[in-house]
Amino acid sequence: MTSLFGPGGLGLALLIGFAFGFLLHRGRVTSCDVIVNQFRLKDYTVLKVMLTAIIVGGIGVMLLVDEGLAKYAPKDANLLGVALGAAIFGVGMVIYGYCPGTALGAIATGSIHAAVGALGMIVGAVLYALSFDWVKAHILNVGSYGKIRLPDITGLSPGVIFAGLTVMALAFFVWAERQPKS
Repeated sequence: MTSLFGPGGLGLALLIGFAFGFLLHRGRVTSCDVIVNQFRLKDYTVLKVMLTAIIVGGIGVMLLVDEGLAKYAPKDANLLGVALGAAIFGVGMVIYGYCPGTALGAIATGSIHAAVGALGMIVGAVLYALSFDWVKAHILNVGSYGKIRLPDITGLSPGVIFAGLTVMALAFFVWAERQPKS
């Protein structure tokens, strides 16, 4: 595993990044119309791709942890910070028509407006970094529960949680496919 972090690891990361961008493009989520129509409740492609990624990635991480190849490293659960960040992210995603990952995929397809919007993401990241001390003092300590995970709260194993999430995702997929196409 250590070779993944050496020079060969950079090549692997680049290859995985290209594969990720290719799959985003093939999944049509590098189109701002698809993303905006998700928020208009007319196209559920984004939710289907995200749910699939969450389940596959989560199960992959769970298996890596079970095999001793990785460890969970949860971030602090800061409810106010997450709620505000999610709201800002959601509004930005609707206005911009992309999330950061899909924006990079769209830039790779030649989208000029995605490239211009990416500059806005960079400006936002710089502003956040410059204001982080204030945010940490006034926002991140509100509703802070420390490093907790869903299994800690519910007492359920990660396998049971992912099985339940998978069943819910499959039910959503069936429901979404039955919705009239607009």
